[in-house]
Amino acid sequence: MARIAHLSDIHFGAHDPRIVDAATAWLEERRPDLVVISGDLTQRARVEQFRAAAAWLNRLRAAGLKILVIPGNHDVPLFDVVRRFARPLARYKRYISRDLCPFYEDDEVAILGLNTARSLTIKDGRINHDQMDRLRESFAQVAPAKTRILVTHHPLFAMPIGRGGELSEAVGRHEDAVQAACEAGVHVALAGHFHRTYAEAAQKMVAHSGGALVIQAGTATSTRLRNAEPQSFNWLHVRRNNAIELQVIVWDGNAFRRASHVDYVREGEAWTGRDVIDPPTVGSLAVLQGTG
Repeated sequence: MARIAHLSDIHFGAHDPRIVDAATAWLEERRPDLVVISGDLTQRARVEQFRAAAAWLNRLRAAGLKILVIPGNHDVPLFDVVRRFARPLARYKRYISRDLCPFYEDDEVAILGLNTARSLTIKDGRINHDQMDRLRESFAQVAPAKTRILVTHHPLFAMPIGRGGELSEAVGRHEDAVQAACEAGVHVALAGHFHRTYAEAAQKMVAHSGGALVIQAGTATSTRLRNAEPQSFNWLHVRRNNAIELQVIVWDGNAFRRASHVDYVREGEAWTGRDVIDPPTVGSLAVLQGTG
């Protein structure tokens, strides 16, 4: 079994230091096999924000934790127009990682991160055809029994993001990206961006989407909350490529605690979720939507 902590939208520069410390302590205590961070490490891509993000990542690495990280749209400068279009991710590459499409593999999982942040789109994301080719090629070399996980900042699919169920924009080149994910045999798609926790089978979201389980992370440490959803991150136990346990770990004002716990099982291309009843750790907080 692979244990993966999935955090997103850290937003150094608009973060709560106490929540950052609590998340760090939680990770150091549980010691996941891999920490996945799906973008937006900074609020406005400023040098001091990247330095703070780099210091945090180095603290996790010093604790012996493995990290896979990709940029988000907030890691591209917004107001520095020259830098935005000439060298949009230069600071990210200097302080965080030069690898914008990282790949991780062990005996149980193979995980590819793809950069969806672009200079022109401001907040929306895109995937280009070279990245789609890399997606296919990377997973073509992976043993069939391993769980293939795709990580992007912007989700491939339109997401319900408001209280009324209104949908977000899907990632640019959505149909081609979904087809590439299908051809690559992606089992799980992790993303962030909307500061909202969500999980659903891809085939329930769009036709011809293959057998992926789509999992969104909320913001882990930012003070920029949406729909009154608190800071949170995901804790995944990947037992097999057709059996995944998802816990949402939520900040309750004093500590991070488990708020929801769902077992997902896939039969064919259909994922179904079953709530796991745990001893109560926080109040009746409904943060996990679309549990199948």
